[in-house]
Formats: sequence, C-alpha cells, structure tokens
Amino acid sequence: MDTDYDVIVVGGGGAGLAAAHEAVENGARVLILDAGDKLGGSTNLSGGHVYAAGTSVQRAAGVEGDRPEDAFSYVMTLNQFRLEPTVVRRLCEEAPAAVEWLISLGVEFPTDQLYVAGVDGNRRGHVPVGAGAAIVAALEGSIGGRADVALRTRVRELLVEEGRVAGVRVDGETIRAHAVVVTTGGFGANPELLARYYPDAAAHGDWTWYIGMPTSQGDHLELGACAGADITGANRGLLLATPGFRKELEVYLPSWLAYVNREGRRFVDETMEYNIMAGLIKEQTGGECFAIFDEAARAGAQPDADTYALVKAGLATTSWLPEALAEFARDKKLFTAPTLEGLARVAGIRWPALQTTVETYNGYCETRVDAAFGKLSADWKPIRTGPFYAARMRPAIVCFTSMGLRIDEEARVHDRDDQPIAGLFAAGESAGGVLGDRIFGGGSSMSNVLVYGRIAGRNAARARTSNVR
Repeated sequence: MDTDYDVIVVGGGGAGLAAAHEAVENGARVLILDAGDKLGGSTNLSGGHVYAAGTSVQRAAGVEGDRPEDAFSYVMTLNQFRLEPTVVRRLCEEAPAAVEWLISLGVEFPTDQLYVAGVDGNRRGHVPVGAGAAIVAALEGSIGGRADVALRTRVRELLVEEGRVAGVRVDGETIRAHAVVVTTGGFGANPELLARYYPDAAAHGDWTWYIGMPTSQGDHLELGACAGADITGANRGLLLATPGFRKELEVYLPSWLAYVNREGRRFVDETMEYNIMAGLIKEQTGGECFAIFDEAARAGAQPDADTYALVKAGLATTSWLPEALAEFARDKKLFTAPTLEGLARVAGIRWPALQTTVETYNGYCETRVDAAFGKLSADWKPIRTGPFYAARMRPAIVCFTSMGLRIDEEARVHDRDDQPIAGLFAAGESAGGVLGDRIFGGGSSMSNVLVYGRIAGRNAARARTSNVR
C-alpha cells in the first residue's frame, strides 16, 4: 500500500509524543497532527507525576520490594474490578520502565520527592523536576525533528478502506498511513459531551470547569465512530471537590474543616486523598456536602503545609485565608449565621443532628483524637464561636475524563464485537478501560499516557512491515 507516512499520530500531547518517539525509534515515518498552537497538550499543564511500583527511584529512596503485581491488586480492588484487567496489568507492569525511560531522556525524579500517591500506603508517586512541561520538553527533544508536525490542525475523519484504518482526512485532503494512533485527549472542555457521557460532572452546572486544554473536545469519540470502535468508561474520570469560590485549582483543602452532609452528619476523614474524596461527596444526598467552621477558625485560617508547597510550585492556589473568607461571606458564597441552628436553617442541613455532630466533633478537637474516622490533623479547630460558616462542597472540577476507545493491552482499538480494528491504536485519555471512577493516586494519568503511548507507537510502527492489526 502506497502511503504518505507509516504512522499518523492524531494529538500531540504526552501520549502522542510518547507514541511518536517509539514509532520513529522503530524506523517509521511519522506525522503528528495537533489542534493546538504547540505540542504538549494538557501534559504541559500537569504536575507530571508518574505512578509506578518497582523503580530505581524507589530503591534509591530506600523503598524495597514494591512490585507491579502489588500495584495491580491495589488498582483493581480500589475500582471493584470494573476496569479491563489485562489493560491495567500491562499498565502496572510497564510503568516502572516508563520512569526509567524518562530518566534516560534527562528527566529527574528526586528521591526526596517520592510520596504516597494514593491510599495504598506505598511511595509510588514520582515527581519530576520541572513538572509536566519538563516531560514534554524531553520528549520533543528526543524526537529531534524526526517526525513531521502540523499544528492548529483538527482531524475529524479517519480513512477506512476494506475494514482497515488507512489514514486521515483533513480539510478535504487525504493523508495515507499504515496505522493511526489516536491521542487527542478527553472531552473535559466540551460541555455537551460532559452532559451526555459524564453526568456526574455536568450535574453541577456553572460550578463545573475543566483544568486541561480547551482543545480537549472529545475528538477521539468522533474518530472512533468512523471505524466502528467500541467505547467504554462512561461517567468516569477524576473530579475534585471545590467550594466554588473561584475557578482555581485547590487539590488539598484545610484539615481543620469539618464535613457534614445534608443530614447533619460527618461521613469522612476530611483529609482523605482527593482521588477518594470526590466519590464520597458524590454519594451524599444531593451529591454535595458542607464544610463547617466558626469565626475563630475564619480569623485564624491558614492552609496546610502541603497546600503551601503546591502553591509555591504553581500547582494550586488557596482561598482559605481570613480576608478571602470574609469576602466570600459578603458575596454570599458562604452560608453564615449568628448561631449554629441558624446556619443549619439557611444551608438546609438537618437540625438537631448537626448539633449532635458538632458537639461530638468538638470533643475530638479537645482530645485531638478522631474516634469516628481517625483524622490526623496538626490544626484542630472546634466549632463554638459565632458567626458560623458553611461552604457548599461539590465534586465539580474536571481533571480528566476516562471514557474512550476500548483498547487491549497492545493499545489496539477494538470494535463492538471485541475484534481489533486493523491500523487503529489509541492511548492516554482517548483510551477507555484504563482508569476508573477511583483513580489509584497521583500520577496514574501520566502512567497511562506514557505506557500506552509507547505501546501504541511501537505497534503502529510494526504495522508497516507485518500483519499486526
């Protein structure tokens, strides 16, 4: 088959760059098409953390014996086995190699930055110097002009011939290839698709906003439909809880807050990891909760040390300062009342259940022991001094969407009959079945991007010289 290229990569974010790198390394002629003004996509905006078990960084930090199979067991259990097991297993197996690969390209992962990235208790979160932008720079440098690039180019149609994907059509022009890799990201910037495929995110109306690139419009779904691709992962992704004060990223909220639902009861350790918290809030009545505090807490409000570190790194902002909270109260972005009973009335929280909850919580503040949920806080603040405040909390910040083209462990896209579609591969946020409603921890998205980007690129390159589908 005469072709213009061996491999066309549609989408030049982290997954697309990883795919392009592996394809050119395997001798393929590669074209990268991207709708944005520059390569890197949402990876450029990310912290670039990579989740992996069994790396040289862990061993250098004194973490011994951590294994990919341990990570696999944790990920599947956390998600109640509602993921594609072979796909997740391959992700866990290849993630350590992805870290070593980035190190070989010059990305640094300091051992003193290694952290527990989820709720598994293991230090598997690898933090790159320079965040996601450093990973993009390393990948672009490694490709070194060996691939052609067309920016500000949105692909809306695949060329399909005799049941095989044979290229793309762009602005009426046909570009032929042995294989196409779809890495266009998710649909977090498309309100219509959010409403259709991620109703849990869209349910909060104007509160909902997306932290990624505006080019994440769900192109992968339209492209997959051209070839009869199956899709999986509806109503899944990563949401973050927010008080809706501003459209600013706050991953960690202060540990001194007390969360109650509409029934007036606490339901969680308020310092629970963000990958778990949004799901717990979503399950409360109305899909929301309230962060309760008093005037003494407002007047002395300070964010936690972890939040300050994120702010310093440019990865978060904070609204939890005395002057800001006073402003939000004046602007009616906080419920407030002179008495706790009055607060319950204006916020719609059941009384006197709230009274019982606060009395119990104040006792925990005195002893610094949370007998209910085991919260550990360096800054316990009882709720006693009026006026009282309640911030409505909703899981409304969209970090990424998990609905995508169904792939197997070789990054091959499958049709509705579970057969691989010849010449079509997908990776990153465009691939479904990899990440679920409970992401396994910080860095899981980047692990997916790197592992399946590399696999897709290698296999797409093989398509020109073999019968690989």
